[in-house]
Amino acid sequence: MIKMKNTNPATKIEDKDMLFLLHLSQLFNLITGFGGLIIPLLIWAFKKDEILGINEQGKEIINFQITMFIAILVSVPLCFILIGFLFISIIALIMIIVPIIQAVKSKDNQPIRYPLTIRFI
Repeated sequence: MIKMKNTNPATKIEDKDMLFLLHLSQLFNLITGFGGLIIPLLIWAFKKDEILGINEQGKEIINFQITMFIAILVSVPLCFILIGFLFISIIALIMIIVPIIQAVKSKDNQPIRYPLTIRFI
């Protein structure tokens, strides 16, 4: 039997807790250094057809993580002139604070738009 994907938005379920956890899963960067991209990517890939709003918010998270990764890559060479350490510290704070704010907004049904983000997907 072939399982069809659920593409009808009317039959998608609303799960604020999953959206909340999707945003907070980015904090795995603190533990693994790379889990903040991989875990939300996996959740988004497997649940985007089942949960209302997860496709849009998942894209925002992936774009945010890719943008922050690029910002860190640009900042590393700047460490030789010492300003890179400041940039990396600011980026690290952004990568901690912004997902928490967006997680709370997702619980309150507020629109989610990550700041300082290049829209790749």
